[in-house]
Amino acid sequence: MLAFNPYIILWVVLVIICILVELATVGLTAIWFAAGALVSLAAAALGANPIVQIILFLAVSIVLLAATRPWAKKYINSRTQSTNADSLIGQTIQIKERVSNMDQTGMAVVHGQEWTVRTRNDNEIIEPGEKAKILAISGVKLIVAKE
Repeated sequence: MLAFNPYIILWVVLVIICILVELATVGLTAIWFAAGALVSLAAAALGANPIVQIILFLAVSIVLLAATRPWAKKYINSRTQSTNADSLIGQTIQIKERVSNMDQTGMAVVHGQEWTVRTRNDNEIIEPGEKAKILAISGVKLIVAKE
């Protein structure tokens, strides 16, 4: 008959918690710790010392995390596309109102929406009708540079 081993319960609970956290967050971090806990569970079932179990847990978790997270992050999020305002960065626009940071003026219409426009360089002036490239978005303002 097998003796009661409280470490088996500990590792089973940790595996379940890690899997639930992974399902809730889909962050690809808790799953590696679930694998580490699973290896430690097997070690506990085979009668390994608790220190060995903890070392196995940490080693397996860290190795799996370090070896696979960058790869998983790259391929799982590879289809992420910029949406809404972020997709404007890099586009060329036509200025509708004189852009002057000093005078706090500047406006352009992009995809039917009016945007306040400012330049990155305070001394740069862009006249109506000129083209500018969107460099960034700061709040509700387009930050542009003359093309």
